Amino acid sequence: MPKVELHVHLEGSIRPETLLQLAQRHRISLPADSLEGLRQWYQFTDFPHFAEIYLAISSCIQIPEDIELITCEFLRHQAAQNIVHSEVTYTPLTIFKKSGILFHDQLAAINRARLWGEKTLGISMTLTIDMSRELVTEEESLTVADWAISGLGNGVTGFGLGGYEVGFPPERFKKAFDRARAAGLASLPHAGETLGAESIWGSLRSLHAQRIGHGVRCIDDRDLIKELRDRQIPLEVCPTSNVCLKVVPNLSDHMLPSLIDEGLYITINSDDPPMFNTTLNDEYCRLARAFGFSIEIFEQFALNALRASLLPDNKRQSLEEKFKNEFLSLRIQNN
Repeated sequence: MPKVELHVHLEGSIRPETLLQLAQRHRISLPADSLEGLRQWYQFTDFPHFAEIYLAISSCIQIPEDIELITCEFLRHQAAQNIVHSEVTYTPLTIFKKSGILFHDQLAAINRARLWGEKTLGISMTLTIDMSRELVTEEESLTVADWAISGLGNGVTGFGLGGYEVGFPPERFKKAFDRARAAGLASLPHAGETLGAESIWGSLRSLHAQRIGHGVRCIDDRDLIKELRDRQIPLEVCPTSNVCLKVVPNLSDHMLPSLIDEGLYITINSDDPPMFNTTLNDEYCRLARAFGFSIEIFEQFALNALRASLLPDNKRQSLEEKFKNEFLSLRIQNN
């Protein structure tokens, strides 16, 4: 089925094979020096381990060509899943602190790969420039906002906020988001993942969020559910990620069916695919097995993601017609 993905991290999409290649290129020691060992190390255990992997990945990105390589590999994998457009979260400040690569050079490397993907693979991507809330000062957040603004019209469409929510409320980053929004960037913070409804309320009221990354903890607040439903704020739901990060104990306990029943605007995403041993294709298959969703629901997920994307109107409309025709063809084949 044709798909759009709105919540996937570029650094979190690096496969163990590529990480080993980068580590060997730059003579960087990792917890394992074989592919099999790295695959075992990649298996998610808890949030500190997840953060350890993320920082190790960032340390192995030393030159712009590394960024171009991981972006090309990401796009190949998206194309193989028939993901025709991706809005990709990227955290440049961490890379800058680890390697000293200037943002201009980071963006240029990504754009070389992005244009290659359009020409060679026939798929598109844009960037959401984000920051990890627990690792950034207010001054640094304004710098990242300026970086994102400098990329507007050159592949950058959104400004985001990731990381561990507890103790780092969205209100702390209002100035940076105000600056980014005033320049024309979409506000796309993570919220309602490791913290409850108050994080989502803060993202709506202080950051004027256009979409919410995750957002599943809204289920705890009836007033918030009504607000999200009335405004049809898209939620970027990442089911396997939620299981791994203990937002829910297992997939069968996920609140997704309840969110759908509440009339909320749902999109499905993979977050950090190799770290959570998933892909976007896997997410759809796991949901089919866990909940027995109909093809109509999966088509709605795909169309929701397309309609919530930041693509130009004419591109969105063209793709919507293409999606509907492809789903019609799939129905005929399955009958």
